[in-house]
Amino acid sequence: MAPEFSRLVALARIPETGREERLRASPAECAALAKRFAIEAVDRLEATLLLRLEPGGGVWVTGRLSAAVVQACVVSLEPVAQQVDEAVELRLLPPGAELSDDPEGPDEIPIEGDAIDLGEAIAEQLALALDPYPRAAGAVLPHAEGAQGTASGAFGALAALRRRGDTDG
Repeated sequence: MAPEFSRLVALARIPETGREERLRASPAECAALAKRFAIEAVDRLEATLLLRLEPGGGVWVTGRLSAAVVQACVVSLEPVAQQVDEAVELRLLPPGAELSDDPEGPDEIPIEGDAIDLGEAIAEQLALALDPYPRAAGAVLPHAEGAQGTASGAFGALAALRRRGDTDG
C-alpha cells in the first residue's frame, strides 16, 4: 500500500552542500492521514527540511514540522483543534548500516533503494507529535467518590457492607 503522503527524493539529487526541501500535504493527503491516525482532521501539514549527505551514504535531515490537527477530547469527545510545531531531526541510514542504541539520538530510518520518502518520514513524525490525551478547555473527569476517601462502584458497595458489619456487632 502506498503511503498517504509520499514525497520521494532521489539520493543522487542531494548535492554535497545539502538541499532544502519544502513539503506540503494536499487536502486529500491530509484527509487520508487523519483517517490513518484515527483523528478527526489534519487541516494542514507542512515541513521545511535541510538534507545533508553523511559519509557512508546516509542522509542527515533537520528542520521543522508544522501542522493543524483536530482530535477528539478524551473526556467529552468534543473536537480539540491543536497546532503542532516540532523540530525534526532524522538520520536516514544506507542499506546495511546498523541502528544506534542511543535513546537520546535522532530517529533513524533505513534507506531502501536510491530514493528516500520524506513525506512518509514527516507523516510518522506527526504521528509521534500528536497529543495522546487531547482535552477540550474546561473538560474535567467526573469526580469519583474514591477521590475523597470512599470507594465507588463494586468496591464502594463492599466497603459499605463492611462498615455496616462493624456497627452490627
